Amino acid sequence: MITWRTGTVVSRGRAWPGAQELAVELDDPLAGADDTPLATVRALAYTDLVGTPDAGDGLLLNVSALARGLGTGGYALVVGPAAPGTPVPPDPAPGPGHLVKARYTPLQALVLGVDEQESPHHDTLRDADDLHATPVVVADLHSALPAIVAGARHAAALAGRPAPRVAYVMTDGGALPAAFSRTVATLRETGWLEACVTVGQAYGGDLEAVTVHTGLLAARHVVGADLVVVAQGPGNLGTGTRWGYSGVAAGEALNATSTLGGRAIASLRVSGADPRDRHLGVSHHSLTAYGRVALTACDVVVPLPEPDVESLPGWGPHLTARIAEQAATLVAPTGRHQRVDVTTDALLLRALRDAPVRLSTMGRGLDQDPAAFLTAAVAGVHAETLARA
Repeated sequence: MITWRTGTVVSRGRAWPGAQELAVELDDPLAGADDTPLATVRALAYTDLVGTPDAGDGLLLNVSALARGLGTGGYALVVGPAAPGTPVPPDPAPGPGHLVKARYTPLQALVLGVDEQESPHHDTLRDADDLHATPVVVADLHSALPAIVAGARHAAALAGRPAPRVAYVMTDGGALPAAFSRTVATLRETGWLEACVTVGQAYGGDLEAVTVHTGLLAARHVVGADLVVVAQGPGNLGTGTRWGYSGVAAGEALNATSTLGGRAIASLRVSGADPRDRHLGVSHHSLTAYGRVALTACDVVVPLPEPDVESLPGWGPHLTARIAEQAATLVAPTGRHQRVDVTTDALLLRALRDAPVRLSTMGRGLDQDPAAFLTAAVAGVHAETLARA
């Protein structure tokens, strides 16, 4: 995915705020367009990241775009200092793929896009434009993923149906490398996920896509998913403001789902243990993403806890009432969405305990904040019901 070189700065070129052009002599020349060795290259250093190299300095370079003959400004990108002759990974084997992720950064990587002309799936996706009512569950946090899948598998088992084929579309609001998520790796290994599709600047999934739209279409038409989960990768950027958080993209994912003819399902971010009032009950993140950003109607799934669940730590009638009151702002007649109530019982809780990964959100596990995971799970229950309808 990355072609590496070391080299020595010959001279500096133009500079502008945050960037410095360099001429760098490579220790191991690249093959040029006509197979003429490319011994000296134009490089770019982002000075806020790697400082300002000077003549004679040794550098580690990402030359992937040059090796593939792509534009990218015609630059090698400076990763950091390196002594001349420092060993680097071998060049990747020649192959298809010109999709650049983490674009124009020192660690930009080239991957094969699922719908590129070189992809075996290009013909399938060239004119694909419809999800054919495939249920798509959208969540704010990555931690909701295993709970949603657990809920879907639980619903299938109760109905005597095979477990659904689930595809995960990972957006770039959190971690960019899919490999950072042990959850995804384990869910893939155990067969809980059929595939991970990385979209936007995220990379490293079973399939790579440019946008959420192409990721959704790939999940339906290439993976053959019965249902899809969309969420950002691990990590969540928030500033304590209404709009300054990465989960706002959840509303856009619901719009994309509806645009493509999918069945959009909003998984509420809920907590009964968060000390911050803005995240207690339904998080203000869900209220903003689904209430202000999502412009097409979707199903908002609300847990209806049975007494043994309502007596769990952090729950209680007060939390049930708060969730209902907050959800009411999203659904008709106040909002544009449809409310879907799903019974939340001890069997669903047991299904969460049997998940092959550790459930954790904001540092709290299932026993500390059961409402968070049970609310995600009921979205999966509803999605599986729609998938088999």
